[in-house]
Amino acid sequence: MKITNVRTRVFEWKGHTVPAQPHFCSNAMDELWDKSDSMGTFRFHGWTVVEIGTDNGIVGLGNVALAPRIAKAIIDQYLAPLVIGQDPFDYEYLWQRMYRSTHAWGRKGIGMAAISGVDIALWDIMGKAVNKPVFKLLGGRTKEKIPCYASKLYRTDLNSMQEEAQSYLDQGFQAMKMRFGYGPKDGPAGMRENLNSVAAVREVIGDDIDLMLECYMGWNLEYAKRMLPRLERFQPRWLEEPVLADDIDGYAELNRLTSIPISGGEHEFTSYGFRQLLEKRAVSVIQYDTNRVGGITAAHKINAIAESFSVPVIPHAGQMHNYHLTMSTLASPMSEFFPVHDVEIGNELFYYLFEGDPEPVNGFIDLDDNTPGLGLKLNERYFDQFNITE
Repeated sequence: MKITNVRTRVFEWKGHTVPAQPHFCSNAMDELWDKSDSMGTFRFHGWTVVEIGTDNGIVGLGNVALAPRIAKAIIDQYLAPLVIGQDPFDYEYLWQRMYRSTHAWGRKGIGMAAISGVDIALWDIMGKAVNKPVFKLLGGRTKEKIPCYASKLYRTDLNSMQEEAQSYLDQGFQAMKMRFGYGPKDGPAGMRENLNSVAAVREVIGDDIDLMLECYMGWNLEYAKRMLPRLERFQPRWLEEPVLADDIDGYAELNRLTSIPISGGEHEFTSYGFRQLLEKRAVSVIQYDTNRVGGITAAHKINAIAESFSVPVIPHAGQMHNYHLTMSTLASPMSEFFPVHDVEIGNELFYYLFEGDPEPVNGFIDLDDNTPGLGLKLNERYFDQFNITE
């Protein structure tokens, strides 16, 4: 079997709007003086779809969520020529070929995300070729079903947050994640608001439901050190991305300082990057995203390294490429799940582009043993909602 063609398309959602509510989510732009919508940089209104065809008619499906137009150009100009004519089962060779040939400029960020999209499509091909789901090629079923947590709860008014939290309880979720809306520029009053929002959610869900807290790089080290002692009484399962992803020493200091596990890795890349995080004891929970980190080939290696450090892996954003890895390893105890709300089009845009992602039932998702590959196909029902660039 040989790869014969690589097709990329950018799908950009036509109708997105910026939420008309203040302090939607703290994020890395918050420390800058900027009157614009700071979270806009991080919302996903476009996606690159990668389709790789073979000489026996199999088509593998991959995807890239970061900077889709740039990802498309990288794949078309640099990566596609490296894989066309090759055997998709030589996935390690192909990964190394893409990684090494783009190393001068592509080892982190969008270059690695582009490699991820190609690699995911290769694994989809392999699963379809042997008529097995991808997780069966990675290690098989290690759990009956995958526990997942509801990931939304952006900072709005407290009553709305409480109603949303109750809705997740009603759906059977045993864990959920909320976002902070305030950071260093908001001073002590913002600290109080952050604490009030956590208290409001805890009031609804009680102490027997796991609550995760998300900063999205919107704090700095000094602010995080002031907040952590105040948050410990709420017993969060983790505090996510308190500082910029490049501040690894800052992560390590915070992780030593508090009883709250510090999590991160959504913006880290390859097994090399995660080895550094683990050796420095910078995170207590790893949160790579397969369509950023280097694809399934890289993520599978990271799982093995993390297991040797006894650090759990809970991938960012749910989605099928992450679910297959979670199902196939004991290093991953649970998954993230983004409910679809009429709030924004962000990570949940994935559900409009692809069919096949499982819906949680009582807080669990399952993968079918009999669906080959990733189990995804393009959802043409919503194509008229996208601007599509070939």
